[in-house]
Formats: sequence, C-alpha cells, structure tokens
Amino acid sequence: MDAKKTYYEYLADSLIEKFNKRGIEGYYCDNKDQALAMSLRFLTPGCSVSWGGSETLKQIGLIEILKNSDYLLYDRASANTPEEKSQIYSKIVGSDFFFMSSNAITLDGQLINIDGTGNRVACLIAGPKNVIVIVGMNKIVMDVETGIERVRNMAAPPNAVRLARKTPCAGLGHCTDCLVDDCLCCQIVVTRKSRIPDRIKVILVGEELGY
Repeated sequence: MDAKKTYYEYLADSLIEKFNKRGIEGYYCDNKDQALAMSLRFLTPGCSVSWGGSETLKQIGLIEILKNSDYLLYDRASANTPEEKSQIYSKIVGSDFFFMSSNAITLDGQLINIDGTGNRVACLIAGPKNVIVIVGMNKIVMDVETGIERVRNMAAPPNAVRLARKTPCAGLGHCTDCLVDDCLCCQIVVTRKSRIPDRIKVILVGEELGY
C-alpha cells in the first residue's frame, strides 16, 4: 500500500465535501492520465474551449490534445497583435468550457489564485459557462494566509523565470512584495463559493503537478 496515495485519497474526500458546501463540484483522480480522461469527459460535441496559463494542463497532456481536436478553440497565444488578443479574449469570456489550475486550495475548500494581467482569474470569477480546475495535491494548504504565502514564494518565482519576467523573485527565489512592471502578483483572488452551483469543477490529482 502506498501510504502517500492513501493519504491523498482521504484528504481529497474531505475536500470534496467542503467543495459541495461551497457550490463547487469536486472529483479525485489517482494520476494525471485519469485526470486527462476525466477532463475530456466533460466536453460536448462542437463546444467552445479555452484555457488559462498553466503548467499543470501541459503536464497532463490536455493542451496538446485540445490543439489536435475538433473543438472550437480560443487560444490567446495565437494572437499576433494586441487587437487580436482582445478579440480572442472577448470570445474566451463567452466560451462553454475554460480550463485552468489553481495556485493553492485550502483545507476548507477555498481556491487561491494570483495573477499578473488577471485574465485567468477573471474567467474563474465570471464568464465561461463551465470552469474546470485541475490541481495536484501538492497545492493543498492549511488556510488562505498560508496559500498566499505559498503562491508568492513557491509558485511565482519559478513562473517568473519560465516567463522571463524581470522581477526580484526571479533572481532571489522568494517574494519581495515588488511593484515592478513585470510583477506577477497583481491580482489576488480567493474563491470561497460558486454562486452558480457546480459551474466550477475541481479535479484533484494524486500527484505533484505545476508549481
């Protein structure tokens, strides 16, 4: 018996109960292959799909599958000009399905996300008909305060390096509460409840994914 996997299962069961009280639909998958299969199961023929920046989505293979699918995709990365990016974003907001990860999840079922431009958290808050959040169990934290600290010191620095942002954390490896132009921590969003029941679906994965 894998003790860590068993622990993840018990923890996920507890979190799913907390999600239900918050109007969020929760699921647990043992590994990334199962998470990929479950993610695709929600999609309907001819639906429109988009996603927010996420290493987790790449790691489970979702982005590659979507780009080779027949779904109507709205990909901001395909834009060549600011005008095109704006036009695509207006379509993303009205999409049927929006995929993303979450920077952290508290033990009582709150989602914590920190963004630079805010397009990802904006779609989490409102717009797309369904938001599917895929999260590795390594992102579970005690509470909101711990979650924000985790994002700023464990997720933002490697993301800044990956995106070649000129932030202090990219060089130092920890948050300095900066206000530089390339700051990744401009928007801090805590989702404590979904007002539209089950619009937000969280797939917990029993592996370490993302930052």
